Amino acid sequence: MDFEYSAKTKDLQKRVQAFMDDHIYPAEAEYSAELAANTAAGKRWTALKTVEKLKEKAKAQGLWNLFLPVDSASASGYAGAGLTNQEYAPLAEIMGAVPWASEAFNCSAPDTGNMETIARYGSEEIKARWLKPLLEGQIRSAFAMTEPEVASSDATNISTRIERQGDEYVINGHKWWISGAADPRCAVFITMGKSDPEAPRHSQQSMVVVPADARASASCAR
Repeated sequence: MDFEYSAKTKDLQKRVQAFMDDHIYPAEAEYSAELAANTAAGKRWTALKTVEKLKEKAKAQGLWNLFLPVDSASASGYAGAGLTNQEYAPLAEIMGAVPWASEAFNCSAPDTGNMETIARYGSEEIKARWLKPLLEGQIRSAFAMTEPEVASSDATNISTRIERQGDEYVINGHKWWISGAADPRCAVFITMGKSDPEAPRHSQQSMVVVPADARASASCAR
């Protein structure tokens, strides 16, 4: 197997590294100071101006949505870098040198996984409502999987129920440690639950798209 980086990847490596050197590393002190100030003011999860300014720079340089692979980009109708995992991995390695850097490129979790999921499997309506603003960096998203009562790293243990009632789905369960939920820009959740308890063990689960402002009859652990 050939592990040599493609010419496209080598070019992007240079461009991402240059962005890190020119913009991310010099902003680390400003990021830390702004985060500390927000935390002290009780607004820890508020969007940081430091990162928002860098997003505009990265977008202007075409260093945006680098994670979106070929199949997802094609299926979604929205442009990403169109890289394979092999091509994207060295870019993620560069970005990973600073814990928050990936957000500046719109390549941070859980948005990346959520965007790929919606791009591949979402309806056109869902793509227009949620994928487009996520790809543009206008909103954030969350992934709700973990439950307090079970070892939910194994999804077959998940007990949250997803039941169809007429034209709606009713979700009944308890989620916590929801990745991304604390961000005030979080507008949509992808929630994992059990939709068919009579199916084979590994075919009982589904994921549904839940607007953050969906009506709830119980509190949601955020």
